[in-house]
Amino acid sequence: MTAMTHERPVETEWSEEQVLLDWFLELVTPEGFRAELINGEITVSPPPDGDHENIISKVIRQVIRESLVEMDVSGGKGLVLPRGSRSPKNHVIPDLTFVPEELDCFSGAPSWMDPAGVALVVEVTSSKPAQDRVAKRHAYASAAIPLYLLVDRELSQVTLFSAPGGEDYTESHVVALGKSLPLPDPFGFELDTSDFL
Repeated sequence: MTAMTHERPVETEWSEEQVLLDWFLELVTPEGFRAELINGEITVSPPPDGDHENIISKVIRQVIRESLVEMDVSGGKGLVLPRGSRSPKNHVIPDLTFVPEELDCFSGAPSWMDPAGVALVVEVTSSKPAQDRVAKRHAYASAAIPLYLLVDRELSQVTLFSAPGGEDYTESHVVALGKSLPLPDPFGFELDTSDFL
């Protein structure tokens, strides 16, 4: 007499991080809404208001016209950034992502791409300004993105963070809205914020 053995399926042990990441990647948001995963927290933001988009448009025009190096720009490119201490990799969608045109970073890139080659990310504060000021700044610095431009409408100031070192930027230059802010190479021009008001 032979005994039949039944193999029990191996139970896959899913970590909380993997469950959260899988759930996030399968999330369907209403049209125009933006979902991001930052430091283990899923944030869904509504479409931006007109003043937000007006500033975005003005930044794009100046960079395209004035930059020393021709730039490609995306207003909705997902970036996969280093993880926080107890969370899956951050999945962030900057308001603007600039890359040198010669690198051709966007062609063939997946929805969520590695930030290699990104020269500048831009955020204009809206519904969650604290996230732009702190969590995203740390995520961008951790990914060694050279420049982070924050247009803070609530504080009426523009900050350029540079020289990423670990989880933060080591340098910053702040001007009041309405003043000019020098952008270093590869941009090499003064960003005029007078029409951001």
